[in-house]
Amino acid sequence: MKTKDAVKRLSALAQESRLEVFRMLVRKGPDGLAAGELSDKLGLPPATMSFHLKELTQAGLITSRRESRSIIYSADYAQMQKLIDFLLENCCADNGGKC
Repeated sequence: MKTKDAVKRLSALAQESRLEVFRMLVRKGPDGLAAGELSDKLGLPPATMSFHLKELTQAGLITSRRESRSIIYSADYAQMQKLIDFLLENCCADNGGKC
């Protein structure tokens, strides 16, 4: 992962509501949740939720799919893992790899 991609993802998560949305989607698993359900569960107005979902999608942290009339959002676990791997890439390197 490039540093600019990591910064983009971390920036998207550096907002309380977006972090809450992302964590809820991580807990929900691959089934995901509809935008309306997320809005209801987190007590956010639909327009605000749409904004946060757009930011998380553009950062590459979540994906969406259409099911009937709903758009279902899910955490992108592969991208989340890449971010975690990037953050831990040089873990304890200055200490001979001993953490």
